[in-house]
Amino acid sequence: MTGERRPLAARPLTEPHPSRLPVEHPDRVRILAAHADALAAGEAGYLDPATGLFVLTAGFLARRGTCCGRGCRHCPYVGGPADDADEASG
Repeated sequence: MTGERRPLAARPLTEPHPSRLPVEHPDRVRILAAHADALAAGEAGYLDPATGLFVLTAGFLARRGTCCGRGCRHCPYVGGPADDADEASG
């Protein structure tokens, strides 16, 4: 999937794929709030509230136009059953 042009997943840019940010993640609410703030401001990313690492937003990744295949938390291209199968084997 690296560098491949693909359609965006059928979910809002505000909602990451559950395999990338599970609903039971202890910092999910804070992460989604930081992501939403960065999206609203048009920023490329935000600092993860738990780790301090820089995380790219789904908006930035969508504007880039391709999936890098590195497992980004907010990857807007991950979404279908084929993607789930690829992730399970990778």
